[in-house]
Amino acid sequence: MSEMQTLAAKLRDGQFVVTAWSSLAVPIFAELLGRSGYEAVTLDMQHGMHGIESVRDGFGAAALAGSHRIARIPVGEFATASRLLDLGAEAVIAPMINSAAEAQRFADAMKYPPLGARSWGPHRTAMLSGMAPMDYRQSADRGTLALAMVETPEALNALDDILAVDGIDGVFVGPADLSLTVSKGEELDPNSETVTAHLLEVVSKCRKAGKIASTLCVTPERVHEVRDMGYQLVAYGIDLLLIREAAAQARKACNV
Repeated sequence: MSEMQTLAAKLRDGQFVVTAWSSLAVPIFAELLGRSGYEAVTLDMQHGMHGIESVRDGFGAAALAGSHRIARIPVGEFATASRLLDLGAEAVIAPMINSAAEAQRFADAMKYPPLGARSWGPHRTAMLSGMAPMDYRQSADRGTLALAMVETPEALNALDDILAVDGIDGVFVGPADLSLTVSKGEELDPNSETVTAHLLEVVSKCRKAGKIASTLCVTPERVHEVRDMGYQLVAYGIDLLLIREAAAQARKACNV
């Protein structure tokens, strides 16, 4: 696989990518989302139902559909980030990164020495990428993305330091948790004016640092808004909700 075909290369080239969000631990759903037109699929191990086995199989299903492979790890499970890279992840999202020290631990798990401390064993990911393992090694650090989640006031305050960590490729704003934490539990609104202001702040700092800005949207209108802000990777469309809504519409259409 050439570098221009990787998710990392597309985003660094300024392209815009929408990823589906998979919470259901059913690997064929990753393939179905990819075949429905999604350029990438994100498998969620934090709030979703995915475990290591379903992510392993989901990556293979996404690759079969020609989609890029992303996963979100549980809070603080940086060893899982390394394992997901070996299983085929092109990008890993780490929640609740609130300091440069936490960002450094995440980067260490994501990158090979001397940049990080990732250990050797990329045989499955090299297979999915169409590479020999040693060829994968040469491009892995630049070809895989470490995305630190920004979802607290602490993360906003430490954002410059987080972005300055070598091996952190960008950030992923969690708008729901951000709305909850900045309001001290008073509001849960990912589309609030406060969240919008922070989204603009984050993308501005990402531009200055030369890093990737990404986030999740709950409406298609918001997708267009954040794209205009300068976000390059946007999650929209959660499998559980897509299936529930489609099923409800199908049953309603029967009108009996």
